[in-house]
Amino acid sequence: MSKNTKFLLVSLPASISPTNDHDEALTALRSAVTTDYGTVFPFSIPEFKIGTLDALVQQADDLAKLDTACEGVVGKVGDSLRTILEGDEEKISQSKTVNDKPAEQYLKSFHWNKVKYRADKPLGEIIDTMQKEITSIDNQVKDKYNSYNQVKTNLTALQRRQTGNLTTKSLANIVPSNLIIRDSDYLETHLIAVPRTITKDFLRTYETLAPMVVPRSAVQVAADDEFTLYAVTTFKKHSQEFIHKCRESKWTPRDFKYKEGGKEEESKELEKVGKDERKIWGEALRLGRTAWGEAVMAWVHVLALRVFVETVLRYGLPLNFVCGLVRTTGKLAKKARASLDVSYSYLGGNAFGRDKKGRVQKDDSSTSADMQAAGHMGDGGDYSAYVCYEFEIK
Repeated sequence: MSKNTKFLLVSLPASISPTNDHDEALTALRSAVTTDYGTVFPFSIPEFKIGTLDALVQQADDLAKLDTACEGVVGKVGDSLRTILEGDEEKISQSKTVNDKPAEQYLKSFHWNKVKYRADKPLGEIIDTMQKEITSIDNQVKDKYNSYNQVKTNLTALQRRQTGNLTTKSLANIVPSNLIIRDSDYLETHLIAVPRTITKDFLRTYETLAPMVVPRSAVQVAADDEFTLYAVTTFKKHSQEFIHKCRESKWTPRDFKYKEGGKEEESKELEKVGKDERKIWGEALRLGRTAWGEAVMAWVHVLALRVFVETVLRYGLPLNFVCGLVRTTGKLAKKARASLDVSYSYLGGNAFGRDKKGRVQKDDSSTSADMQAAGHMGDGGDYSAYVCYEFEIK
């Protein structure tokens, strides 16, 4: 799907056609939008059990909030896919499908899922089912991606310990066992990473840095492009003072305890965490693909139900309306709506202010306030005389 693609869900009374015929009404909608501003596809919405007016107004408010929540979840799952696929746009696009087909194709061939959202159930019950579903999707993806990020962080830390410089990398493969004093009640070996530019200063001063440093005990253990690693022996009771003085001198004491088999243990840990990372990566990718499709499906059903509820509130009973999906772009969406305003502003009745050309005035503050209170404001806070919701699937 093009990044610039936008959709409008438009509901109009069948009376826009002289014969009240649905096909003719859809043709009229196409003529109003014109091919210059977008392409119109039929969008089928079943009829639902309708409760009281007060219940419908509350449900309109609940659906508006749920619409926002669904859009947020679709965006978050998309961001998670982008992270796990490292921003590869082609792979991300391939992963974003609904029922194994592109989202746009799903929209164009939309049919209400009567198994998951039974139309014979009360509206409130259907909305509750949708809320629980989108919350469940959000939580599942959040938990799985948190697990992946944790194991990824652990793996990165382990890998950094294998590849960093001598101030950070693991010393298990570097320090020989015979260099470390063990099982002594008085002496202790310290490993100090010294910048190569000041090794002479280190060798000249380390013996007097603290009391009871063993003279001439400094032994070079290893070196890289930035640091030289030395082993120095001190008496234990002055170890902390020696370490503190090293830090003051811009030398880096390494916290290292020799462990028999530590090299092999570290290698096994790296291998295990690597396997865990690959396993959870696969699980997160599969869940992300599935969750994105399910979140989009839930969102589109919420939009459809939102159109239905608003249609009842706007046009009243008995229901006789036509719904169309307008595929347009971000740039042309405003022109498409302006064209619809010209054709169908009369649906606003006499309750709304009009300009000299008879069009509904959208800057009528008193009208806007009334419509906002009644839950009839469209997306973006603009009132239109017909039912219209604009959305974009990213």
